[in-house]
Amino acid sequence: MFNDIGPLELATIVIVGVLVFGPDKLPKMIQDVSRTIRKIREFSDSAKQDIRSELGPEFKDFEFEDLNPKTFIRKQLSNDDLGLQEIRNGFDLKKEMAEITDAVQVRESESSNPSSSSSSSSSSGSTGGTVDMTKKPAKPDPEDRPPFDIDAT
Repeated sequence: MFNDIGPLELATIVIVGVLVFGPDKLPKMIQDVSRTIRKIREFSDSAKQDIRSELGPEFKDFEFEDLNPKTFIRKQLSNDDLGLQEIRNGFDLKKEMAEITDAVQVRESESSNPSSSSSSSSSSGSTGGTVDMTKKPAKPDPEDRPPFDIDAT
């Protein structure tokens, strides 16, 4: 319970206790506080046992720490029943982005110079693998537009 209290903090608490309660009443106060903490722990343990007994045998491994959302999510994500690890390993974001970039560059070069070969298009203004975001996109042909669906709007 008091795992994070250091020696300096403990000494400060003792000095403040001596100043507030006096050296005569301090031992009695420490006994009262420790007795109260012990009773609270016993009450908490008995309440946990009552809840476990009321839930039944199917909840025998139930831990109250699992009610904390962070602990619950961490526990559920550590179980790989859904095969999430396999999906994570099969998904390579860098490879996907490289494929998309290549496809955009090929499409850009085809739309800008449809009659020239790829060697002349690479020497005539290719940016070396980067996409120029300052260019305005080419206006699509009216024939390429998808049909208008009045029910979708």
